[in-house]
Amino acid sequence: MDLVQTIAELDGEPDLHAARLLVLIGAFATQDGAVVEGLTKLAKLDFLLRYPVMLERALAAKKRSTREVQLEDHERLSVESEMVRYRFGPWDHRYREFLNILVGKELVSVSVEGRKVVVSMTETGRALAAELGSSSAFDDYARRSLLLKRHFDVQATTLMKFIYETFPEVVSLRSNERIPT
Repeated sequence: MDLVQTIAELDGEPDLHAARLLVLIGAFATQDGAVVEGLTKLAKLDFLLRYPVMLERALAAKKRSTREVQLEDHERLSVESEMVRYRFGPWDHRYREFLNILVGKELVSVSVEGRKVVVSMTETGRALAAELGSSSAFDDYARRSLLLKRHFDVQATTLMKFIYETFPEVVSLRSNERIPT
């Protein structure tokens, strides 16, 4: 089996995506009761996590150091899985599936406040996110999630506008068109 086929098969594994999201949510929904407010915000943060080249560009646009991104050469040419252009920018149509996996495993809880989906961590989820983040398979995600927390912990609308301004090539795609690697 070649590398491309292996990666394509991994993209179809929802548990891998759910684990990545758990690490990301864990960086934002800390013990002090913080939550991730909105699927739009989660999607934009996940976009920057899944596309580390874009994270590097986003930090540069904010005139912040890109040193901690620590891009590997292979990451400059590929992403772990593609997203599509949706109404509010980068999106993966499987977010609800991934969140349902995390809820079903009692790792996160999801509530609705008005029209906003709010995601918080359970103690079990927090422990697993920490364990995943300390593993070699997820340490890049953990480090980059903390970078996102430090530099992009803003309202969903603010983050969405930043993505639109910083990545016009993504926003100019037709709806449901894959974001190129």
